[in-house]
Amino acid sequence: MTETDFAAARLDFPALEHSTYLDVAARGILSRSVRRAIDWQLDDATRHGGRKQLWMERLEATRTRFARLIHADADEIAFTKNVSEGLNIIAAGLPWQSGDNVVVAAEAEHPNNVYAWLNLRRRGVVVRLVPTRDGEIMASSVIDAIDARTRLVTVASQTFSPGLRTDIDVIGAACRDRDVFLMVDGAQSVGVLDTDVARSRIDGLAVSTSKGLLGLYGMGFLYCRRAWADRIDPAYLARFGVELEDGHEADMGDFAYRLAPGARRFDLGNYNFPAVYAAHASLERLLELGTDTIERHVGALARRLADSLAQLGLPVYGQGRRDALGSIVCVGRLSAGHDTTGDPAIAALYDHLVAHDVRLSIRRGVLRFSLHLYNSAEDVDRVIELVADKLR
Repeated sequence: MTETDFAAARLDFPALEHSTYLDVAARGILSRSVRRAIDWQLDDATRHGGRKQLWMERLEATRTRFARLIHADADEIAFTKNVSEGLNIIAAGLPWQSGDNVVVAAEAEHPNNVYAWLNLRRRGVVVRLVPTRDGEIMASSVIDAIDARTRLVTVASQTFSPGLRTDIDVIGAACRDRDVFLMVDGAQSVGVLDTDVARSRIDGLAVSTSKGLLGLYGMGFLYCRRAWADRIDPAYLARFGVELEDGHEADMGDFAYRLAPGARRFDLGNYNFPAVYAAHASLERLLELGTDTIERHVGALARRLADSLAQLGLPVYGQGRRDALGSIVCVGRLSAGHDTTGDPAIAALYDHLVAHDVRLSIRRGVLRFSLHLYNSAEDVDRVIELVADKLR
């Protein structure tokens, strides 16, 4: 793939006609291709009452496409409504014993990757908190916190603020050696950065389709490695989680039921079909371009933005740590604040950029620029020019 391919893909996103969009970490923008896919499903429901067999075929094709994206098998993928549900499916399903512990770097995590584990304290599970370094989850600190009673380690692949990458490969190897479940919140990376669950030895991965997967709110995917999924009894069970081979979805079968293979046992019917059609279309583009290529494209833009902002004298997270910088660039000093900051200079810079149709976020008091395949060098240069103008 070449820059020409990315330029062609960019033309499919109408939002870019009137804004410089660097906010996929908050939510993705829809392409015309995705909108057409959603419209087809809604038109089918409107005109025909919905031909469900077609919808189910598209759902299975979407499951397969997501599996391909992260180098998994289709049976290792369940449909969820968001990241939080995926995390809670694993939290509720693992066979915990009082005195077991979970390792989490809470300071760097979205609250939803903390509450799911805090909720286990009522079952006698200890939540073991590990420190971060300037907003970064340190692999060494995570591994040092593992002991004989650790059953699960959970980390974000790329933190939502300040957006630094976690060394999943190192943590994954340590967890696999100890038979500890590695749970990854992939909300800020999957679809933007290359993800290989086998290479990284990930046991569970939760994502939504509304960010890097460029789909709708209200749907997500849960990957659970087959060797683990087959050991987990789901906290909730519905017909789609039971193995009846080619039986109809309303068939009861024998009361001595068998759970569906792998992660399929976690499916609860029915499905968010408009979101399924959206994800099917967006996954086609991601697979066509290739997430390894997308990561190189986005990474080059992120480094260009980070270096230029640092040269302008701004405090940029990840400077000097090329391995920690992914698709998110954050500026400022971490503090409290979601959409707000106590730093007047950062607030003024945010207002200046928004006034010039740049879409970005403030998370934990810092400016957050997040990029995807549709961004270009021209986007980055425009932001740099606007920042320079404001600083002058």
